[in-house]
Amino acid sequence: MRVVIAEDLALLREGMARLLEANGFEVAAAVEDADALVHAVKRERPDVAIVDVRLPPSFRDEGLRAALELRRIAPQTGVLVVSQYVERTYAAELLAEAGDGGVGYLLKDRVIDIGDFVDAVRRVGSGGTALDPEVVAQLLRGKGGPRLAALSPREHEVLGLMAEGRSNAGIAEALVLSVGAVEKHIAGIFQKLGLAQSESDHRRVLAAIAFLRDT
Repeated sequence: MRVVIAEDLALLREGMARLLEANGFEVAAAVEDADALVHAVKRERPDVAIVDVRLPPSFRDEGLRAALELRRIAPQTGVLVVSQYVERTYAAELLAEAGDGGVGYLLKDRVIDIGDFVDAVRRVGSGGTALDPEVVAQLLRGKGGPRLAALSPREHEVLGLMAEGRSNAGIAEALVLSVGAVEKHIAGIFQKLGLAQSESDHRRVLAAIAFLRDT
């Protein structure tokens, strides 16, 4: 699996590259700014781009804006944002943006397990999702109106795990439920939120986030 990294801190950029290479990834490019990221993705067509939110020159939102551009110009490339911050507007837009590649958003100070990080990169590069629970919580906060309020406490838990990108089996394991029980909860969530059923984990996450974003 081929990766492009965009991170302005050289030590972190090189450390991430070595970590991924040690776990079987090919790092096609490691760059420090948004323009270089876009050019590298156009040139290399990687499976996944790992992007920091705040990149030169202003260190505000260049990385996320570049990630949104990548969703449009290279829809087959997965985008994994790794940042210290949750930029709610851009994050919601990134998750709702059409594209065949995977999508993810992790918070740097909450990535404490190397295996989990490597798994997240691999999942996004394979077309799946990887969302930090805190990102999900901030996107859901104050959203959804009466339909979200209609969800039971257990349905809220299931929705949060869905939005993290977990499969039905993964949700069942986390909540100590049967897969059948999880499927019933998901059916109830879709019905209450007015969302169409979907067999694709990636698409159902985007549908849920898009609904909550626009409510």
